[in-house]
Amino acid sequence: MITGEVAPGWPVLGFSPVGFAVAALVLVPNLLVFVGPRGRAPKPRVPPVIQALEGIGQVACVVVPTATVTTAINPAVLAAAGAVLVVYYAGWVRFLASGRRWASLYKSWASVPVPMAITPVLVFLLAGLGLANLWIVAASLVLAAGHIPASLRAARVLADG
Repeated sequence: MITGEVAPGWPVLGFSPVGFAVAALVLVPNLLVFVGPRGRAPKPRVPPVIQALEGIGQVACVVVPTATVTTAINPAVLAAAGAVLVVYYAGWVRFLASGRRWASLYKSWASVPVPMAITPVLVFLLAGLGLANLWIVAASLVLAAGHIPASLRAARVLADG
């Protein structure tokens, strides 16, 4: 049983199957990039602080949900995270349908710029809120601070051709 929880939002260290599932559900589709995207890979100029935030956020969004356990679960918020995850998967379907073109990973969708950067951030943010886990929320905010600006820069490079 889970013991030692200080207060809602402050989980204890331990393996979280739910957190692991969230991290895996977001991470696994990224392996599609290894099947050989077509086109020119974007090489944007990204300030080192943005690169660092992106890398730290990516690692934190895998490790923190998996390694922190909380007893508070809000099914409605987790359902919202699931809905955003479906949108994220639709972006991966678009990537495959485009012939695995890099540009499809950065193309706006329904007036949302870089949805393939925004949706995983939203999944982690909503998962953190749905699990009352402030550490996941913090990790998602760090990811947002790095991943979204870096992706916007990559989208600009691709648009400028």
